[in-house]
Amino acid sequence: MDPVLLALMQKQLDHITRQMGWVMMKTARSPIFSQSHDFSCFIGDAEGSVAAQADGIPIHTGGGGFALRALMAAFGQDIADGDVFLSNDPYLAGNNHLADWTVIRPVFVEGRLFGFACNRAHQSDIGGGVAGTYNAGAREIFHEGMRIPPLRIAERGVLREDIVRLLLANTRCPDLLAGDLHAMLGSTRIGAERLAALALDVGSKRSARLFANLLDYAERRMRAQIVNLQPGRYSGADMSDHDCFAEANVAVHVTLTVEGDRLVFDFSGSSPQIEGFKNSPLANTHSAVYLAVATFLDESLPRNEGAYRAIEIIAPEGSIVNARPPAPVGFTTTHPAHEIITACWQALTGAAPDRSCAGWGKSLHPVSAGATAQGSVFVLYHWLGYPAAGAVAERDGFNVLGTVNTLGGLVLPNVEDLELTYPVEIMRQEFRTDGGGAGKMRGGTGICYEARQLAPTETTFRDEASRRPSGAGVLGGGAGAVGTIRCRTTDGTTIPTPAYGTVRCGPMELFIESAGGGGWGEPVERDPEAVRRDVLDELVSREAARDVYHVVLSDDLALVDNDATSRARHKKRFKTTTLEEIARCDISRQEPLPTHGQRVSPPPSSPFKLH
Repeated sequence: MDPVLLALMQKQLDHITRQMGWVMMKTARSPIFSQSHDFSCFIGDAEGSVAAQADGIPIHTGGGGFALRALMAAFGQDIADGDVFLSNDPYLAGNNHLADWTVIRPVFVEGRLFGFACNRAHQSDIGGGVAGTYNAGAREIFHEGMRIPPLRIAERGVLREDIVRLLLANTRCPDLLAGDLHAMLGSTRIGAERLAALALDVGSKRSARLFANLLDYAERRMRAQIVNLQPGRYSGADMSDHDCFAEANVAVHVTLTVEGDRLVFDFSGSSPQIEGFKNSPLANTHSAVYLAVATFLDESLPRNEGAYRAIEIIAPEGSIVNARPPAPVGFTTTHPAHEIITACWQALTGAAPDRSCAGWGKSLHPVSAGATAQGSVFVLYHWLGYPAAGAVAERDGFNVLGTVNTLGGLVLPNVEDLELTYPVEIMRQEFRTDGGGAGKMRGGTGICYEARQLAPTETTFRDEASRRPSGAGVLGGGAGAVGTIRCRTTDGTTIPTPAYGTVRCGPMELFIESAGGGGWGEPVERDPEAVRRDVLDELVSREAARDVYHVVLSDDLALVDNDATSRARHKKRFKTTTLEEIARCDISRQEPLPTHGQRVSPPPSSPFKLH
């Protein structure tokens, strides 16, 4: 196929996924969709490979092919024009977790199956032990809600109302779910119509090879990127310190082999699956690895499954990255997805340090559910307390963007709409001071968030950020600040907040300082004028400017004292590192394989560099 036409076709497919997303946002009932876009639309080919995934959240779509292939294995040739399918199960249907329902609509062109239009969306409630889809006390998947294997929800254009009634009987929010389900169906219908029209426009001969050519092109582009990496074996790791019931060391460890034009990510050595709901099924692990690679390499790479053919993933069964049923997986798209992505970024840094991505802060915002005045159930996600992003070579980290698995695809809700929709008052949301990891490029600062919940709730806590730094610095950058979370009743009594667990609360006040992102590069290399602006904006304190960045400012902050700054930074560069500082650093093992005429890249710095 002509390369210009090929590029145009990929853009057209990407645009169709965005059109599907616009329909979903405009028609869905739940604020989680209409305001925050916690859903993703994608297109698959007739063999079950993802061909376009431009809309939404990458952790949803990277492994979308697992769901398509599970559907095809379940139904074989019994797929007709007008059928629509639904699934959510990670073990039976290739999904991430039960909260993400996937609507899959086959697309037929001239009587032949051409592809699939899909929408994967995180429902407000799916039953289970706790309202809001996150049951922090789950010990098996049966505690997390309704399990849906590949299921035909519409047959030859006719919606199966009996199935819909069954679904609505298993949620605390049937009013929301009914509207959201029809929005998903409508968005995939629009996607199917646009996809069929595109196939007819290019003609039967070209359309027959369209997807194959797009996937092959993406594979060639990815392999051309990989050969520019330093060959060798590199390792990375990240950990959680809690298994949802007690303190524990839960590690994700990866060894990356860069060889020729392929990458092998081997997670052997990662912790066994745990009792709590932070296990990852295989589809979610693949999504997390693909996200890490796609964000590390050239941003112009096509985002389809052809690009991932060059990537091999070894995930031992029964481990935290490939759990066996009936292990709970309710939190999987956030944790351990965060740890998988961070570990992969660390390993990739050894192969191309200049592309390093500093770590993002981990999450600790809770989910609250309660009754409305009309007797229905509301589910409130405290997303305004989201963590910060890590820095990269070209820019500082975003001060608040969300968890790394979303890459900013999940939109922070509007405060006024939030207060109109839920019994909550937002008292404060502002950037933290000194929250971002110091570096040549500063990590995102995180958020100071205060809210009053005006009604009794069941609030589920999921705290990964308050006990240790989570946004790791790279190449000399510092780690982002730890997060904090506090709750108190309206009379000032402190409410104990578990690391993981659900607490019945009356009206209360919530205080969050979200985790900061890691810094990129040495702080003494940061532009002194950028430091001065950060101090004026109260993102960096005057003390940190002096003691961490070694920038000397005038008393009125109007000017940088360049001579004094140069002297201070010269002293810093020749400061001796103590044995105690060395002992407290944990440097990933890196083993670049030198080849004739190639420079061996240095290992990355400690993920938790001391200021």
